Amino acid sequence: MPDDYNTDSIDRRKILKGAAAAGLVGIAGCSGDGGDGSDGSDGSDGSDGSDGSDGSDGSDGGDAETRLSWHAGGTGGTYFPLSNEFKTIVEANTDFSLNVQSTGASVENVGSLADGSADFALIQNDIASFAKNGTGIDAFQDNAIENLQGVATLYPETITLVTLAENDISSVGDLSGATINTGDLGSGTQVNAVQILESIGVTDYNEQNAGFSQASEQLANGDIDAAFVVGGWPVGAIEDLANTNDIEIVPISGENREAVKEDASWFANDTIPGGTYSGVEEDIETVAVQAMIATNAGVPADTVETVTAAIFDNLDELTIKTDFITVDSAQDGMSIELHEGAASYFDA
Repeated sequence: MPDDYNTDSIDRRKILKGAAAAGLVGIAGCSGDGGDGSDGSDGSDGSDGSDGSDGSDGSDGGDAETRLSWHAGGTGGTYFPLSNEFKTIVEANTDFSLNVQSTGASVENVGSLADGSADFALIQNDIASFAKNGTGIDAFQDNAIENLQGVATLYPETITLVTLAENDISSVGDLSGATINTGDLGSGTQVNAVQILESIGVTDYNEQNAGFSQASEQLANGDIDAAFVVGGWPVGAIEDLANTNDIEIVPISGENREAVKEDASWFANDTIPGGTYSGVEEDIETVAVQAMIATNAGVPADTVETVTAAIFDNLDELTIKTDFITVDSAQDGMSIELHEGAASYFDA
């Protein structure tokens, strides 16, 4: 990223730092106690799971030694339904039970893994790298999360910039002066959105922060002009919006895409196929990061190996992202040290 941020950019970085604070409380000194991940890189309005229907109250049973906490993302994205498919597979093939929780952000998830409140989480590979190396964003600057470890990478997390057709926004540059939902405060989505806007030189915008489902409602109500969504396509919240409104997916292509990748090496080229969303018939060029399963050094090796084996030995039971999640690609884009339990499985 460029070093000459303007004042607005610095202020947004401070917002990220403050938003992450709650999820990162107690990180200092954490070195490897067991934990539970807290994801939200695909956004979360926190509306799900409050009644414990996803097992968040521990109603899925099991004793303390076999009950594992798995933090996912918002119901409007991909992390939450995929995590619940993992839950079904793990519980059918092992003695472990998974408590899948909806959360607000990748940054928050890292904090949960670090402080021992999570055993596994889905996070973005760029956020994982920032956390492990104590760099990238203020939340982790000089505060490396040394006990964070990787399990497997899963699929590209596409950066989708969505607007309504009536808003007449056809490129990222058209967002100057616009009201933009950049994702939940502290989320991987917000980090990526701010990175992209800065790289392309868009600085004079009004930033709103909410998860995917709420952002979709904001667009439909005319409260915002555009929203960034990070997740594997199709994203449920965008599908729902497209079924009731004429939408446009704004491309991140050409010189804009090259500028984004030059500033942030973890971005890769990606394309949203035409027909993915109702009314959007042409392929849309954009960029992507990588979704991954993370854990912490305090989770026993045999636990991680057992859970990893259950998932990757039974991939035929998945219905989400089946074209991307494979044993052969499970270390592509792995940005942090692999947990010894995962290494035992993939090296076998």
